[in-house]
Amino acid sequence: MINDPLARLGTLCENWVAESKPWTNVYGLARTLLATGTAATLVFNRSTTLFRPLPGISEVPVCYGISRIGLFCLVPHHLEMARWIAVAILLVVASGCYPRFTGPLHWWVSFSLASSSVLIDGGDQVSAILTLLLLPVTQTDWRKWHWQNSDYKTMEFPQWKRLLALSALLAVRVQVAGIYFHAAVGKLRVQEWTDGTALYYWFIDPDFGAPRPLLWVLRPVLIHGTTLALMTWGSMLLEFSLFMALVMPKSAWGFFLRLGIAFHVMIALIHGLVSFGFAMTAALILYLRPTEEPFILPNFLRSRKPAAPHPLASTASPSSAL
Repeated sequence: MINDPLARLGTLCENWVAESKPWTNVYGLARTLLATGTAATLVFNRSTTLFRPLPGISEVPVCYGISRIGLFCLVPHHLEMARWIAVAILLVVASGCYPRFTGPLHWWVSFSLASSSVLIDGGDQVSAILTLLLLPVTQTDWRKWHWQNSDYKTMEFPQWKRLLALSALLAVRVQVAGIYFHAAVGKLRVQEWTDGTALYYWFIDPDFGAPRPLLWVLRPVLIHGTTLALMTWGSMLLEFSLFMALVMPKSAWGFFLRLGIAFHVMIALIHGLVSFGFAMTAALILYLRPTEEPFILPNFLRSRKPAAPHPLASTASPSSAL
């Protein structure tokens, strides 16, 4: 009675592992976008901006608890030097070189910024979380760079590594779905979102609103009650739909991936949240692009040779490797 459910579970895991490829340019592109977004924040903001005292925060960088292991807390008196070291690390990550070695460094830099800086947004937090969840994927990735697509047979690679990597990618999908669920449901407690007027206030906000030329174009839509309500409620519906994509068939993923990316491009154009757009685009790719369907990349990014089998490749049968 006990062995039958375990045997069925083992069979399901074996089939799942056999049908999927975790190490392709799908997760590679997401890593590049995450690193690029964080690098842009560090390049275009001096350390005096990222680490400045605020009401209630007199000591910067913020170094409490686990944040003490962050790059900026290790050299608190040389923040400009640390900023450019972080940029250099992120550029190497974005290039795709040796994911196994750059994966932990990517998380470390993302975590350092998210935990120590006083000038962060949701994108920095998303990057710190996703780079942590991707560690099992990078640590089982033997490729020289993450743009090349793995070319191996099921028999040639330890099944437990594939299972570990795929489980991490599944955890990423659940995390991203949770982000959109929280974004949609959280708005229901705000009157301006439920009555359909929230976007008007966000678009005209002097700090985070639309640029003046774009606002001039959007104003006729914003002052019309029906179109304003449709845009406001449509945003909430899209976020909830992106959450529901977690249980949708793969055939629907591509549509919601394009819709979600367009949504975040519009947010970047209207509100100027460019690094947030990079992070959420990466999150959507990890969420809604099957890893076994790699992107068609320019020739200079394609691997000239198939990825060689891992030196510790298993010669055992799939069932015995689990």
